[in-house]
Amino acid sequence: MNKKILVVDDDYRTAHLVEMYLKKDGYRVAIAHDGKEALELAVKVRPDLVILDLMLPEIDGLSVCRKLRDESRVPIIMLTARTTEDDKLRGLDLGADDYVTKPFSPRELVARVRAVLRRVAEENDVPDVTFGGVTVSVARHEVTNGGQVIDLTPTEFKLLETLVRHPGRAFNRTQLVDQVLGMDYDGLERTIDVHVANLRRKIEPDPSRPRYVKTVLGVGYKLEASPDVQ
Repeated sequence: MNKKILVVDDDYRTAHLVEMYLKKDGYRVAIAHDGKEALELAVKVRPDLVILDLMLPEIDGLSVCRKLRDESRVPIIMLTARTTEDDKLRGLDLGADDYVTKPFSPRELVARVRAVLRRVAEENDVPDVTFGGVTVSVARHEVTNGGQVIDLTPTEFKLLETLVRHPGRAFNRTQLVDQVLGMDYDGLERTIDVHVANLRRKIEPDPSRPRYVKTVLGVGYKLEASPDVQ
């Protein structure tokens, strides 16, 4: 069955241009032109992915993203004319899976849709990973420590997921930025250090002496591939 995409943009021309390219690629498309309609359609059509503009009437895109994420794990690609680092990071921290800055190429957007859907499908096939008392379930998008759920932001989860998929591999900051914040991210690479510090505070027995998320001097970070990393 063809995947269903919900396109949310108050610019009619943009919405229908995106619809045309998506349909050409074999997707079914529903369109909303404001935030209220977007939330109503999300319940009605149960899309496999949402393309969401930030600047919307009725309810803004960030609020729509927050509401969608509270109720489901539907993948979200944000469309934004905002180019500041804070806006992009806020969207990702609310749970957006990717973002595209306007003006954009419709063909590139369709390629992003394929990539996000492919990644989601792969995540559903990833087995749970346990290291120490911490268990990471990519499929459930959940991290527990000693059976207690750890409240990670979406960005922190993406960071941990990237490391968990390749225990022992050292990632430099550029690689982690691409994986966690997206290839379009043009802010400071050191932003990843802040997310690492926040993640350590939540999963490490002693964040000042990390046992799991290790610093690799001159490179970046890795998940320690010790005997208790399974």
